[in-house]
Amino acid sequence: MGRNGVHLVREWPDEPQVREWLYVPHDDLVDEEADIDTDLGASDSEASFVQRHGPFLDYRRTVTASNGRLSERTDYRLVIPWFHWMFGPLVRRSIVRRSPRSREGQPGWAPPDRLDQRQVRILGLLAAASLLTAFVNTLFTQTVAFAGDDFGVGDWGRGVAGTVVRVGVLFGLPAALLADRIGRRRVVVVLAWAAPTVASLGALAPNFPVLVATQALGRPLGLALDLLIAVIAAEEMPRGSRAYAVSLLAMANGLGAGVAVVALPLADVGQSGWRWVYVLGLVWLLVARDLARHLPETRRFEWHKADTSATPIPRLQRRRLGIQMAVAFFGNMLLSPASFFQNTFLKDERGFSAGMVSLFSIVTATPAVIGLVVGGRVADRAGRRRLAVICAPTGALLIALSFNFSGSLMWWSAIVGAIVAATAYPPLAVYRTELFPTGNRGRAAYLILASALLGGSISLLLTGAIVDGGSAYGPVMLALVGGPVVVALIVAFTYPETARRELEDLNPEDHTLPMTSTNDSGE
Repeated sequence: MGRNGVHLVREWPDEPQVREWLYVPHDDLVDEEADIDTDLGASDSEASFVQRHGPFLDYRRTVTASNGRLSERTDYRLVIPWFHWMFGPLVRRSIVRRSPRSREGQPGWAPPDRLDQRQVRILGLLAAASLLTAFVNTLFTQTVAFAGDDFGVGDWGRGVAGTVVRVGVLFGLPAALLADRIGRRRVVVVLAWAAPTVASLGALAPNFPVLVATQALGRPLGLALDLLIAVIAAEEMPRGSRAYAVSLLAMANGLGAGVAVVALPLADVGQSGWRWVYVLGLVWLLVARDLARHLPETRRFEWHKADTSATPIPRLQRRRLGIQMAVAFFGNMLLSPASFFQNTFLKDERGFSAGMVSLFSIVTATPAVIGLVVGGRVADRAGRRRLAVICAPTGALLIALSFNFSGSLMWWSAIVGAIVAATAYPPLAVYRTELFPTGNRGRAAYLILASALLGGSISLLLTGAIVDGGSAYGPVMLALVGGPVVVALIVAFTYPETARRELEDLNPEDHTLPMTSTNDSGE
């Protein structure tokens, strides 16, 4: 069957229960239908089933009876860009484990809704793009402690630099506006080429201000790409799987950031060893090439573009936007300085080497995948609001406590805090694209992102100034937990529940679009 083609053959006893199960269409990862050219009925020797709806490029299951045995052959071809190594074995295992006693429906690792091949391809490409954005957005945070030492810059200077890099988000505004005017795809492709190219120029910086300048442009390009990835995911995924997509993209984001963390020991090569981490960023141009070749424009934007000739683009709902911006502002008040100063804290207050800093980041951040998986599934199935209200302040408190502990308590507090905080991420992040119509979804996402960076920048400056004044990191981080507490209160009293609702239902302004509702299978 060509590339990624799989052939599975299983033998069964010719018993009534088994025959009855084998000779009817299955409804799990794939919704089968009988192939009318070969289906001869359950009482005959052979039947064949093909895909009616599902993720496969090609799919056929053939059942043959001979000599008291039933032979089942399943042939399929599945293409998942960049992540076939992860999901290919899961798909194979799900098909191999089919039996008369197994339940139908999506397996536990899959999204609540069945995806089609277009959605699988898009999600794989977006996850690859998330690898790119995470690396670019993490690059300066991970290396600033070592670059600061190389250039003789202290905590206050590093905090100012972090703020300058975040203020550079202004460079992302044209991208967000263009994406709402000319389409998501073209802007995403340009950003995918530009972000790693500009960020990698940090390797050539002759001094700290030039390094900051390269990242003040490169990082916002990556952030703009990141928000458009979220917009595309919201517009292309089925209504019951948007939070799942957010969690999957967040996992890819963590993997991309992990590449920067794993590369951090290069900083131990010499005084300027941190420059090699920037050079590594050029590898992500491979992702840009793939996006240019295979990423389509979203269907919702295409319908929106055709519709705007008769219907003007609606205004942003100021109340919704203000609430979302407030949540983003307060939510980033702890997370931004906690991530930015973690390496400096470990290096200066705990005496960690670059290798130990890298190990701590990997060991404490990797388990967050658990939270992302749980958060995505619970947010899609049981709702977003309650999950965010409980997990956002709890995770923040545990992360702050890790700056107050030492030894094993520091490690465990950081690990559990990362898991709980990650559980809150899918329900909070998915709101950013769900509550705005197609015509200004990119602009709204940008303004929310800008608010998050503003909150993070203010707390970065305060943290840097207080620590430079002689205070330890621990008390400062505990004080900043107030931000996530405010987030929980805002979500509890103002957010609507959006789980399993169509974007057009949440945004009546889009009801003029020729969009049909999707059922629970994503059709």
